[in-house]
Amino acid sequence: MQEELNQFKRNDVWELVPRPPSQTIIGTKWVFRNKLDDQGNIVRNKARLVAQGYCQEEAPRAWYDRLSSFLLQNGFIRGKVDTTLFVFEKGQDCLLVQIYVNDIIFGATNDSLCKKFSKLMQGEFEMSMMGELNFFLGLQIKQCQEGIYISQSKYTKELLKKFGIEEGRTVSTPMATNVKIDKDEKGKSVDESKYRGMIGSLLYLTASRPDILHAVCLCARFQGNPKEFHMSVVKRIFRYLKGTIQYGLFYPKNENFSLKGYSDSDYAGNIDDRKSTSGSCQFLGDCLVSWFSKKQNCVSLSTAKAEYISAAFCCTQLLWMKQTLVDYKCSFENIPIFCDNISAINIAQKPGSSQPY
Repeated sequence: MQEELNQFKRNDVWELVPRPPSQTIIGTKWVFRNKLDDQGNIVRNKARLVAQGYCQEEAPRAWYDRLSSFLLQNGFIRGKVDTTLFVFEKGQDCLLVQIYVNDIIFGATNDSLCKKFSKLMQGEFEMSMMGELNFFLGLQIKQCQEGIYISQSKYTKELLKKFGIEEGRTVSTPMATNVKIDKDEKGKSVDESKYRGMIGSLLYLTASRPDILHAVCLCARFQGNPKEFHMSVVKRIFRYLKGTIQYGLFYPKNENFSLKGYSDSDYAGNIDDRKSTSGSCQFLGDCLVSWFSKKQNCVSLSTAKAEYISAAFCCTQLLWMKQTLVDYKCSFENIPIFCDNISAINIAQKPGSSQPY
């Protein structure tokens, strides 16, 4: 606790002022947490002093201002799209620094730049050098000569234990192919709090498990009034995870950085409102880097329109990625989008032509 107070004073992120006569003081609370590694071992005891979130005004981002000013003064360039990214260039080499609140991930094309950066930061701030990245925000990262493997096996095991699904059989798919999910208004209601907790936990898991994204997003639509049928579908996802705990994403080491996207859609797949669901994924070379599944906002009157809307979502994501990758010194032109609907492709190639919707 004293270390936390010392950090406030050292980093000059607060200012003591008289209390305005017509204002009340925002309360504070100490939050204690054990920081664990990927094996569940305690590596650090942390104490944080936080303001009561329900009555505070917007935070001034004092820590970010302090850190970013220091980096800019030392020759770093701030990302134009992602302002938490800082880049330092020296000749043909570069150092990338990514900030997440008070955690920093950095890497360089030359190991000497990493050592200099570590020394620079420790000379200015009281920071702990954790070594090679292997565990961050619940993500397990394994680096090897062939590439990088990212998984959430530890988090998956914790979820299975938390929701009591450690025992029982496993299944080969997260959702049956012939299942149709609706509101099931005549079904028996279940505990909303538990159902929402399970959905929220699964949504976080989709950061490294795109194979469950579609099934989880379908189940997430019924958090307002979940039924026993919906709970059974969610539990099937957990049984699938039980048999695929070690699944994750592998990013091979190569020089292929071509950017491309894939889009698809069902047609009027939602039984309750007849809206379609868009699906899309984006690849950087051979690496899957982005994916989503989302119900469309309008009712499509044809498969062409449903597929066209899905392709538009994919295009939007690719344009954002194109701008973001400029900060990493990667530029792309003529980015392909792969779609399996001829009518949607014709509409995209000739927007002014009349096509059936």
